[in-house]
Amino acid sequence: MDISKEFRERGRVDILLRQIRQEATEKYIFMEVCGGHTTAIHSYGIPGLLPGSINLISGPGCPVCVTSESFLDHAIALSAMPGILVATFGDLLRVPGGGTSLEKEKAAGASIIVVYSINEALDLAAKNKDKMVVFLAIGFETTAPGTAAGVLDAGKRGLANFFILSAHKIMPPAMRAVVEGGTNVNGFICPGHVSAITGSGIYGFLPDDFGIGCVISGFEPVDILQSVLMLIRQVNRKDPGVEVQYTRAVRPEGNPKAMNIMKQVFKVSDQWWRGFGTIPGSGLQLKPEYEKSDAGKVFPAPPQRQPVESLCMCGSILRGTHTPADCPLFGTGCTPADPAGACMVSAEGACHAFHKYTMSL
Repeated sequence: MDISKEFRERGRVDILLRQIRQEATEKYIFMEVCGGHTTAIHSYGIPGLLPGSINLISGPGCPVCVTSESFLDHAIALSAMPGILVATFGDLLRVPGGGTSLEKEKAAGASIIVVYSINEALDLAAKNKDKMVVFLAIGFETTAPGTAAGVLDAGKRGLANFFILSAHKIMPPAMRAVVEGGTNVNGFICPGHVSAITGSGIYGFLPDDFGIGCVISGFEPVDILQSVLMLIRQVNRKDPGVEVQYTRAVRPEGNPKAMNIMKQVFKVSDQWWRGFGTIPGSGLQLKPEYEKSDAGKVFPAPPQRQPVESLCMCGSILRGTHTPADCPLFGTGCTPADPAGACMVSAEGACHAFHKYTMSL
């Protein structure tokens, strides 16, 4: 049974749109902070269905997009070292760094292998005991428990040749940074997959500290429209809170087992985000007892270089202060086939989604 069909029914969509049009009596700016939501919103044409008083904008919800150039520089340097295999998810390959990318270095012969899970990277280490395998660990709370489990599994299997280079990040500090940086956002569409792990309590600071409401949403058209309606009602009654629309996947307490394994292996650290700089307490690094598996400790990073000047506005787009259409490179000097910025690379990036689903209209 395909449960998603229930959340794509035209009748339910029409009912929600009528309710939204009736109740949208003010101007509203809602930000989604999940790359999956960005893709879904544009692929289903949600902005064109909503009244003009509702503006949906994208935030820092694409893990590939917010990854730093220094992380990429480190990964590229590792791939050039004798005896090292770098294992990475495919969507990180094409992110532009300082004049190069993992994809370009792989084509030139660097030891870079695309994997679909950390388990594949572990198997690489088991089959190549003469090599040191470095897994590029990126993503938010959704993927961090899997990385933590992989680190523990490496220990159980005696894989002393397995390492991770962590760019894992956690979402609440970035959302706080959006608000504290100055924004007109009066409601957040919160990430469903992250929240399935963390539960809903991590967003309590939004209404408590800033008077901004949020709704944890699913990814189908009915989910998104229902979440928009819930946010409208919060704004209208001046009663911001944390609500869960995605009840079929998200429990208030989240997934305690996944959270516990993540907390067992990782410690919270400061982390650099594209568009924001360093956000305190927004990253995850291995605890001291697991540092023997930390590629960042075992293989020192290359010297930091000066950032390359660019007209790319990816950072501003991730902060929600500009849209892809504002960027002078969008659609000309920056396309999915030849991206100039990280927001155009990943399928979850705002520029990629906007180009794919809006430019064709």
